[in-house]
Amino acid sequence: MSDDELDLELLALLRQSLGIKDKTDEISRDTGILDDARYIYNNAIDVSISMYGTKDAAAVLNSKMRERSYSFDDWTKLELHPRLSDGFDEIDVINFVWTLDLLNFSFWSDLPEDERFQVDYRNQRWTGYNSLVACLRRALDAQIPITTPRFWQDRRCTDDLLRHIFRSATHEEMPLLDERITILRQTSLQLSKVCLLEPDYAVCRVIEAAQGSAGKLVNLLAKHFSAFHDDARFEGRRVRFLKRAQIFVADVWAALRGAGRVAFDDVDQLTMFADYRVPQMLQSLGVMVYSPPLEHHIRDRKQIAVGHSWELELRGCAIWAIELIRREIVRQHPAANVNAVLLDFFLYDLAKEREASAALPHHRTRSIRY
Repeated sequence: MSDDELDLELLALLRQSLGIKDKTDEISRDTGILDDARYIYNNAIDVSISMYGTKDAAAVLNSKMRERSYSFDDWTKLELHPRLSDGFDEIDVINFVWTLDLLNFSFWSDLPEDERFQVDYRNQRWTGYNSLVACLRRALDAQIPITTPRFWQDRRCTDDLLRHIFRSATHEEMPLLDERITILRQTSLQLSKVCLLEPDYAVCRVIEAAQGSAGKLVNLLAKHFSAFHDDARFEGRRVRFLKRAQIFVADVWAALRGAGRVAFDDVDQLTMFADYRVPQMLQSLGVMVYSPPLEHHIRDRKQIAVGHSWELELRGCAIWAIELIRREIVRQHPAANVNAVLLDFFLYDLAKEREASAALPHHRTRSIRY
């Protein structure tokens, strides 16, 4: 489909969500990601999962989450995240999280901490994921509507302006900045096909088309928006990860506390968001075990190519490991209110806290997928 064609299938789904009957292929609520992760685990050569490590990690993580009273409310407690109580309305929050997760990938750097990409905002230096959130908040403070998708096609939204929005406080620019700019442009065009008359509400209309299903929304995003594609071929099978499609669904659900348009009834079917931080944490907890060649490669901070079997095993086994940890927590504590999303959020925060003391660095793959 070319960029100037309407997405007729998605429009049909939108019509259906509004009660306008139309024949269309039904979008499944099942993403298939967990089955693909189990397949990767069953066929992996260089990554394995320790059952003893899984049981120990389940006990440790459950204990630490209880100590901190960790919950989905912690998402809104992060300083820069948008909150309804801060003057953002529901549409603002949805569009902010959409923009954030379109660009939420590849923040790692091999430079020393003081030389890597950083953002000055609110009298602080922000790095990693927080640097992206800071860029968006800084632009909004300057009255630049960076989180409004139709603005990405506006003549005022030049590449120079976008480079200014994502400017660095150091000599290293934001990784994959050209790719991020391209994603904004392409996604704006794709959204314009969804909601011609109300472009500011286009993301909301996509959410509504999912009819209250987190899984269906993930599949809609993966099918109709190129930025959210995330699959590969592993041992003769096409496997899906859909990291950023899933994290958008989880983030917008957490940001709006599962109410209104995001009152999804199947959030528990989302998996862990396969990236580079959580596998690092799982390895340090003794859950994931690497072959000597892979471990030496990671320790030497050498890059792993996108689609390499090592990369796919790391991501797939991480998803399956989190599922096994979740099952073990529920087995030990049947009343525990825990799912893969909450475990992912917690492990990511824990990985950032322990980054300086990690025995093994995270794997390095430069990718727009995570």
